[in-house]
Amino acid sequence: MTIDRVYAAREVAAELGIDVLVVTPGSDLRHLCGYSAHAMERLTALVVPRRAEPFLVVPRLEAPMVTASPAGELGLEVLAWDETDDPFALVARTATARLGSAPARVAVGSRTWAEHALGVQRALPGSALELAAPVLDRLRMVKTPAEVAELAAAGAAIDRVHARMGEWLRVGRTEAEVGADIAAAILAEGHVGVDFTIVGSGPNGASPHHELSGRVVADGDLVVVDIGGETATGYRSDCTRTYAVGRAPGAEVGEWYGVLQEAQRAATAAVRPGVPAESIDAAAREVIAGAGWGEYFIHRTGHGIGLDTHEAPYIVAGNELPLTPGMAFSVEPGIYLPGRCGARIEDIVVCTEDGVTTLNDGPRDLVVLAG
Repeated sequence: MTIDRVYAAREVAAELGIDVLVVTPGSDLRHLCGYSAHAMERLTALVVPRRAEPFLVVPRLEAPMVTASPAGELGLEVLAWDETDDPFALVARTATARLGSAPARVAVGSRTWAEHALGVQRALPGSALELAAPVLDRLRMVKTPAEVAELAAAGAAIDRVHARMGEWLRVGRTEAEVGADIAAAILAEGHVGVDFTIVGSGPNGASPHHELSGRVVADGDLVVVDIGGETATGYRSDCTRTYAVGRAPGAEVGEWYGVLQEAQRAATAAVRPGVPAESIDAAAREVIAGAGWGEYFIHRTGHGIGLDTHEAPYIVAGNELPLTPGMAFSVEPGIYLPGRCGARIEDIVVCTEDGVTTLNDGPRDLVVLAG
């Protein structure tokens, strides 16, 4: 890692008229300088004035951790504060000195803790506080080839978990039992952390973000399995497949599941540079609505992915952002029949110079697992 990402953030901020960026622990901080800090009440912040050198403000007891992290190799000035110091005053005083005047516009990360954002605002009472998303999302949305390779490795790892689903997903087991086995496999297949395990069986499959429960998987159930984790480099996986357990589903399920497959194919095929993000959502929605199932597709078609599972760009109606080579996001239409069942097919894709590449390779058919 180099300091180039920090300087790029400074350039975009200056272009947008933002005087100071204040980036606290989370994926934005990790992206910019490689420091994966723990968020807590003590302030840690990367401060980037628009016309001056950036600096890190950290609790003194954590200063050695900065030195040991990739951020320690970037040449950033580290200002360590003691327990009786006011770190927000330190941010304000140093940023003002480096700018030559008090900043008019200060931007903080979208997921900055409220107490930290308000602390910055109190220390700079004449400044307007706003979100740094226009800067940071712009930088993070377009992945480098190295980042795409990390996402591809994460995708391959989660594909291996789906390929083993028949080991755990059986009639007579609870969703919680299946989920525990899946979580162990997510770690065994190459992740360092489990982000989520959704196992929605039967009527629970109609709830897209269903939590694991004690419901017992029954013969003939459709089961939505949406899983993802974090790799050692911080990049995420996210892939959904739908399974039939025991006996094969009837003709009606086959009909609308075929519609879902076609919607997912159409949306993926629509990905190319210059196409608005909302057009990908429309491509999936038109297929499902045209077949009469539109009211049962109740969420956006996708979300960006990288150091966060959900990040920009969002593939949703109203987002006119043109796709750019390097943008990585999910394509995940679903059909959910309340009280009955549901299904979703999700892949991570990357917009390329000439179209799209898909980072998940598992079957998108409705896989029937022995009971």
